[in-house]
Amino acid sequence: MNQLTCCDSTLTCAQHNLTMWAAQTGAEADGGESASEGGRSRIFLGCRALGTVSGSIPVVARYVKRRRETLLVTAAGRCFNTYGAAHLSLLAVSGAHPHNITCLAGDAYHIYSSCGNIIYAWRRGNELKHTYKGHEANVHLLLPFGHVLVSIDQSSTLKVWYIKEEEQYLELTFDNKNFQITTLMHPNTYLNKVLLGSKQGSLQLWNIKTSKLVHTFNGWGTSITVLEQAPAIDVVAIGMADGKIKLHNIKVDKTVMQFVQNWGLVTSISFRTDGHPFMVSGSTKGHLVMWNLEEKRVASQVENAHDGSVAGCVCFPSEPIIATNSGDNSLKLWIFDMADGGARLLRIREGHNAPPRFVRYVGTDGKTILSAGADSTMRILSSAAGHHPASLGRASFNKNLSKKKKSNVYDNLTMPPIASFSYSMQRDKEWDSIAAVHNGLNIVTTWSLDKKKMGSHKIAPEKMPNSVTATCATVSHCGNFVFIGYSNGEVYKFNMQSGIMRGYWKGPEGSQLLPIRGIETDHLNKRLITCLDNRLKVWHFNETKLPIKIVKLSEAVSFTRCHRESGLIALCNEDFSMSVFDMDSVKIVRKFNGHASKINDACFSHDSRWLLSTAMDCTICTWDIPTGQLIDIFKIDIPCTSLNMSPSGDFLVTTHAGQLGVYLWANRTLYAHVNLRPLDINNITIPTLDLPTLAYDAPKETLEEFEALNLNDDGEFKSPEQISDELITLSNLPTSRWQNLLNIDIVKQRNKPKQPPKTPKAAPFFLPTIPSLEIQFDLDDPDKDKSSKMLIPDSFSNLTVFGKCLEKTIDSDDFSDCIDRIKALGPSMIDFEINNMSPDNGGSVEVMNQFMLMINGMFKSNRDFELAQSYLSLFLRVHGSAVVESTELRETLVEIEKSQVSGWEKLQNMLFYNLCVVKSIKNM
Repeated sequence: MNQLTCCDSTLTCAQHNLTMWAAQTGAEADGGESASEGGRSRIFLGCRALGTVSGSIPVVARYVKRRRETLLVTAAGRCFNTYGAAHLSLLAVSGAHPHNITCLAGDAYHIYSSCGNIIYAWRRGNELKHTYKGHEANVHLLLPFGHVLVSIDQSSTLKVWYIKEEEQYLELTFDNKNFQITTLMHPNTYLNKVLLGSKQGSLQLWNIKTSKLVHTFNGWGTSITVLEQAPAIDVVAIGMADGKIKLHNIKVDKTVMQFVQNWGLVTSISFRTDGHPFMVSGSTKGHLVMWNLEEKRVASQVENAHDGSVAGCVCFPSEPIIATNSGDNSLKLWIFDMADGGARLLRIREGHNAPPRFVRYVGTDGKTILSAGADSTMRILSSAAGHHPASLGRASFNKNLSKKKKSNVYDNLTMPPIASFSYSMQRDKEWDSIAAVHNGLNIVTTWSLDKKKMGSHKIAPEKMPNSVTATCATVSHCGNFVFIGYSNGEVYKFNMQSGIMRGYWKGPEGSQLLPIRGIETDHLNKRLITCLDNRLKVWHFNETKLPIKIVKLSEAVSFTRCHRESGLIALCNEDFSMSVFDMDSVKIVRKFNGHASKINDACFSHDSRWLLSTAMDCTICTWDIPTGQLIDIFKIDIPCTSLNMSPSGDFLVTTHAGQLGVYLWANRTLYAHVNLRPLDINNITIPTLDLPTLAYDAPKETLEEFEALNLNDDGEFKSPEQISDELITLSNLPTSRWQNLLNIDIVKQRNKPKQPPKTPKAAPFFLPTIPSLEIQFDLDDPDKDKSSKMLIPDSFSNLTVFGKCLEKTIDSDDFSDCIDRIKALGPSMIDFEINNMSPDNGGSVEVMNQFMLMINGMFKSNRDFELAQSYLSLFLRVHGSAVVESTELRETLVEIEKSQVSGWEKLQNMLFYNLCVVKSIKNM
């Protein structure tokens, strides 16, 4: 029980109107971006952090008159969040500070934050307006009032700043040995006065305008931790390290009332101003105490209000609501509406209070993230901005008893941390869909994502000794069964709906007491795969007899990860290598080496093309499964403990050792071209990236600069037109360009209009043209002197444009321009050009021979194979008689026949080979 002692003087509890200043709210933050000094990842960009709500810095409350709402500001690492008290919705996220925030304060216009020895002033929660530099030590106390800002660093140097001018007005230096400042406040009605509390227990009242010491209070010989203005003028609540709370009249230097909090150091104090004479205090144990100031006693208590020390508590002005925050990553609102005047929990915004260890995307929307932490809880997060996180609760041996949250039983009922979990959403609406494995337990718990709570089943075989623990579990694709592997080499099958055992597997070597390292099922519930040491066994899904096949591996497996849609299983080995096992062929199809220490987690991409892995060497690698090559790698200073790709492939989510948040990385390949050439891990410099923050800052680099930062990126890769001279390459032209050349007359007749075209109206003017087979406009100066109207052509040749191009190749034998020109023509123009090659239509035998040589060159180069066949067939149909009559053309035709036969043999051999392979696979 808490003790209370009264002094002779009485305390008059009067209504005190606290001024909570208005503030502008900012837009909701979308995400964050992280840069690194050593370069960037090819594929992933830091996006933002999720699940970080509050740190150990006291919450700041500000009433916004325009919104008619109180805003709560909490620091979380390098950023601070602004929440609306109405629904505890996230309104704004500040920009990222260089380091973790050390102090927060607020006034009518700004939020002030300190990071190291620099102070920042923010508007609307995310607009940086002012920066104050001058402290040599880290700032840990801020107090804005009026047009000035008071700051105190850890060396007890006090500075006063003009807020708008960012200029220093006053500096006072204190000796930490005699007066180390631990807290400060501005007493109401005390103009330009600041009250300072010290670690030594004494207090000093200073006039910051005249820089004079007004009065020194001797104190009580113990460190002062909190100073808070009471509703009565001249009375200040003083919290101390020994748990005492004194209400002291600083005008007469006399203690009015004293309370003793047996839970140790007083972390925060606040007073209700809604007409009830109550004071609220917080402790390092996470408890809250409500003190009745008129009756001078404890009114009520809230035990385990937080899992950690209460960092700050703020009573709303003229409302029966109090906001508290803690370093357990939570922000809570309490309302005083209990019959005994006590408070109950009204709203909560929280995250993991211990680092999450396992994270997975659940569902098919690509947004819902399920994480399990060392605090034995499961939480739901969303990668979509603005979604409120939810909790599935804490794993407990007795849920009903643990709800009472009594300190003597609460900790004993909490189950050990969750090591991993498996899920299937097929039956989520009907029964539990998640099975979780706990450290050191043979019990597997079930959870419901739809109901957002822990399930009713605690699955474990009967008479299973406590020394045997569950090592892995997987839920079947149908959601009806869960398979559990144990440390003694046994595998059990349970029904998810009833929790009844439905099967039991045990190999002949089970007596060796080797643990099951991995257990997976296929997409059709036909096979069960188990990994024990360096042996992989394939079983029938519903039969518990001998295994179908046993695969001997070259190394021991530490854990497995499965992609059921593709039938691939990633085997993470104890020698830091990884193998990919194909359930259809029952073979190891790929092997990857690159990590230098224990592999923590691995996952497949949504299309099973990539395998992502992370290890204790702080690296995250992306492996391309079809090519078996490393295509991306980056390093983070803090080891990654778990990772997973979203079903839509847009985000990678990671968790890290010692970090309470869940971090998102954007997949850059979805919106930009990325050159994914193989990397040699022994010959590259691995880039080091920072973890994403709550804030979003647009990348400073342009796309070109960003491309230049890629590892071994030599620019965009362009596939050559001919990969190999031994291969036959077809053109990329549509079939309408060449398929109907032999039937061009029928096509023209079919496409002939039923009615003759109408004569167009005369144009108002005409552009002069040059006499030619091709339409060309005369762009010469019309005013130049033309002495003669007679047209004298350069030559009397009637060749077409394509014919002239062929004529030029007689000396050069370079047909590239001719091939490009005829590929650009349509079927009708190709027919026209080939018909006009004969001498009767203005052509010549030489032009016809050059065309045949062009076709022969196309056959020999193995390029545009179908075009050469189509052009040759049309040419022989039109000019077959002329070829027979000309010796030169006949000799060229013989050469074409040899080249054509050689090409057909290559193509035929390849087709027959592929047909045989396909038929062989079908027979298997």
